[in-house]
Amino acid sequence: MDLRYLTPDFAVAPQIALEDVAEAARLGFRTLINNRPDEEVESGLNAALQAAAAAAGLSYVHLPYYPGELTPDLIAGFEAALAAADAPVLAWCRSGTRSSHLWALSQAGQRPLEEIVQTAQNAGYDLSALVPMLRAKAADSSGVIV
Repeated sequence: MDLRYLTPDFAVAPQIALEDVAEAARLGFRTLINNRPDEEVESGLNAALQAAAAAAGLSYVHLPYYPGELTPDLIAGFEAALAAADAPVLAWCRSGTRSSHLWALSQAGQRPLEEIVQTAQNAGYDLSALVPMLRAKAADSSGVIV
């Protein structure tokens, strides 16, 4: 499992395997957020991951993020999932990029833009194309453009 910590209580990863659920629990994760749509993985994998999470005592949220479909509802859903989550949280998608985008947008207006972008870059994710959206989100939440 290729964990990339964005904060001490939040990590993203490329697609995890079924056996990684038990490892995530052993590492102390309490909540799993799966951003892979069912159509992107082998049939039944997302359901099996959810069952494995329940067996390991972990909370599980399936919030599919289709490539190119970063919607306000998806962002709000991710923010709600994080707000309700027991930390630490592990989120994944195919490469971790979409999960890092959702994390970044959830932080816009709460953390400085440069910190968000640098944190993701340190984890191997380029958010440069997302900067205008991060700025707009931060302005909406604070009333001040960053």
